[in-house]
Order: sequence, then structure tokens, then C-alpha cells
Amino acid sequence: MRRLAPLAASVALAACVGPSYRDPGVGIAAQRDFEPERYLGRWYEIARYPVSFEQGCTATTADYGRIDAGTISLRNTCRQGAPDGPEEQISGTATVVAPGELKVRFSGVPFVAADYWVLWVDADYRTAVVAVPSGRAGWILARTPTISPARRAEAEAVLARNGYDPTRLYDVSQPAP
Repeated sequence: MRRLAPLAASVALAACVGPSYRDPGVGIAAQRDFEPERYLGRWYEIARYPVSFEQGCTATTADYGRIDAGTISLRNTCRQGAPDGPEEQISGTATVVAPGELKVRFSGVPFVAADYWVLWVDADYRTAVVAVPSGRAGWILARTPTISPARRAEAEAVLARNGYDPTRLYDVSQPAP
């Protein structure tokens, strides 16, 4: 996979280098009542902070599956340039290290793990906000390719409470439903 192959190392490096979209003086908290089983399945990327490893990616999705009680499989897919552009994928695993806190490892990079925190999931597990604690990456995800303005505002408020600047989000194009 040409574009997403560097994703494995880039996600981990995103925790250390690159621009930060978060005020480090503001506390950050993962969702403590996070239920990994309910998080499984497909999520559509609604918005993200610009990161080099997703440059040109549209129609981005993340698919999560259960491996065992503490490990989740993941497959990230994007299309280059347009929702009908060439598809690229990368797979990996996420280990639950604390409620709402995951360590993500991608295939091909055995010793690199990135922090991936679920900051918020709505009661129905239909919309989520996830980020790296360093503030160098973050995403608004949903079970559908689009969300209502009210739901988007709710997700952005979560980012703001955790020190992130919602005005710097990039909207992700998804195919029409």
C-alpha cells in the first residue's frame, strides 16, 4: 500500500513531532466508561486534523474487530484524491491499556505503538471523538458518512474541552449515501 504504508510509523511519530492542535495546558481525559465491544465495526472519518500520513485521503474508514478481551483488530482504508479514487489500506491492532486508552500498532512496524484515546462516544456509539494525547492528531468519527450539524458541534465541543482547536479540523469527503 503506497500512501498508507508510512502510516504505521507516522501515527507513532505524530505523537512526537509535527504541529500540535492542542493546548498542552488544558487537561485531557479519555472516556472512562468506554466499552470496546460496542466500538467494534465500521466508522467513517467525518473530520480530522491535517496529518502527513493522510494527505490526499478521502472516503476514509476504520474497521474494528474483536481479537480477544483486550485486543482489537483494525483496518484503515482511504481513497486517494476522491471518494472513487484508488483504495489504500493498512491493518494493525489496538490494545486496551486503560478505559478509553488504546495502544495502536500497525503491521510492518513491530516496535512502534501510538497512543489513541477515545475522548468521547455518544450513548448509542454512533459518533466518536478520538485523538493522540500530544495533540498532533485527532478525528471525529461516525457510523454513517455524514452527521448532523448539532452532532458535529457536540463533537467539536469535546475537542475544545480537551484543549484542541476545532477551527483547525479538515472535513473529510465521503461518498454520497
